[in-house]
Amino acid sequence: MGLEDQKPIIFMVGLQFMYAAVTLSSRASLLQGMSPRVFVAYRQVIATLLVTPVAVFKSRRNENKCSLGWKNFWLIFLISLIGVTINQNIYFEGLYLASSSISSAMGNLLPAITFVMAYIVGLEKINIQSSRSIAKIIGTIICVTGAISMVLLKGPKLLKQEFHFLPIHSLLSKGGETWLLGCLFLFASNCCWSIWLILQVPVSKSYPDHLSLTAWMCFIASWQSIAIAFFIEKDLQAWKLQTHLEVGCLFLTSGAIAISFFAQSWCISRRGPLFPAMFNPLCTVIVTFFAFTFFQEEMYVGSFGRLILISWRERLDHFGR
Repeated sequence: MGLEDQKPIIFMVGLQFMYAAVTLSSRASLLQGMSPRVFVAYRQVIATLLVTPVAVFKSRRNENKCSLGWKNFWLIFLISLIGVTINQNIYFEGLYLASSSISSAMGNLLPAITFVMAYIVGLEKINIQSSRSIAKIIGTIICVTGAISMVLLKGPKLLKQEFHFLPIHSLLSKGGETWLLGCLFLFASNCCWSIWLILQVPVSKSYPDHLSLTAWMCFIASWQSIAIAFFIEKDLQAWKLQTHLEVGCLFLTSGAIAISFFAQSWCISRRGPLFPAMFNPLCTVIVTFFAFTFFQEEMYVGSFGRLILISWRERLDHFGR
């Protein structure tokens, strides 16, 4: 493999470290009282302001400009609504209700959901006699098992000996309702993100200018997010930024989302919709480590077990590719 072939891998690994920073900082801002809907609206507006000048400058120098047209507009409107506006709103609500490590761990469902959806629409093929297909199927099963165990198999805090299954009824008491509801929001967010990855295939073919596509997604998602925030948040005080942490987090996440859209669109055009999803488990390892080490977030035996499952699953994914 030359450097050109390694670029998608380098981009996706870098994105996972960026996602980890976004998850941890966003969780801290939400716990300080910032509304998830307002958070999404602000970050989309800032992302638009950051990426649009670059896209316009590059478009002027590009002789082969892409035509927007009504077909491309509605395609971009659709992927912005599903993959950005709805996805981000329910993701940050889930992040607030659950935890940073849980939200990152739930992201491990993304490859499984994307694989199933890609198979349904014909973008992925399954051959039982192929070792690559078997590896993908086993990796999907491990992925789902790890995500389910995250909710049902909590266990004691790390380094203690007692080990037990978390009863279902305990999820609905003593704050467990927020844990379970947060997981449901995060699962729905993964479904939206998977649909976004699948739709990137026809969109990238119809509108191959990835930087301009990113600018349009950010712009359209900004108006969609603002509309949702104003509809839900009746109190205008919710739009007031209280701390320097909230301001810094907004600029960090806004820059991250702009880079993410461009990098993923570029990678999907070269490796397919399943490729970016395969790197999500790496973000879980990073977030869990930093949340446990530096932010005193509680880590349980079940969490440590998931990291083991993730490491084995990544080997299967690499073999499957």
